[in-house]
Amino acid sequence: MIRLLLADDQHLVRGALAALLALEDDLEVVAEVGRGDEVLPAVLDHQPDVLLLDVEMPGLDGLAVAATVAKEAPRVRVMIVTTFGRAGYLRRAMEAGALGFVVKDAPADALADAVRRVGRGERVVDPALAAQTLAGGVSPLTGRERDVLVAARGGATVADIAQRLFLSEGTVRNYLSSAIAKTSTRNRAEALREAEERGWL
Repeated sequence: MIRLLLADDQHLVRGALAALLALEDDLEVVAEVGRGDEVLPAVLDHQPDVLLLDVEMPGLDGLAVAATVAKEAPRVRVMIVTTFGRAGYLRRAMEAGALGFVVKDAPADALADAVRRVGRGERVVDPALAAQTLAGGVSPLTGRERDVLVAARGGATVADIAQRLFLSEGTVRNYLSSAIAKTSTRNRAEALREAEERGWL
């Protein structure tokens, strides 16, 4: 029996995933959480074999959670199950120690098979997303440049970004300038768009 923990902030989606996976004789959902910052305590409490994680969750995003679980509970195998099939997410998920990355519209039998394979320690990646990631090339952005661009989404000011990331405004400006140069764009909005299109975020 493979013990599963589901982490997704959309209650309906989480419930549907749980119901689908519970139909399989060899899979058991032992816990569900709706926030990223609830995942590690639930992992430590329930000791699942496989953790199914969404990317975008309140509290802590799934990629940060994956890295934390890899460090604090390395026996637990992580699989990202997301609506956001972005190449940059796949690359970051693999860097964070996730073994699997599939999109939520995968057929139920394919999802169950992916869970079993991840449970055996195999790497499972959506093929179309893998091809897209390879085509996008390696990101020239550093982790901090990527963080600053992500924080700039929605038109956040330099002061907003600095406060959110606990950096000085001057440091934020330097990271933004560097990201603009590396993406060969004219401003941060263009840099953000270019980085997203290339799957670097």
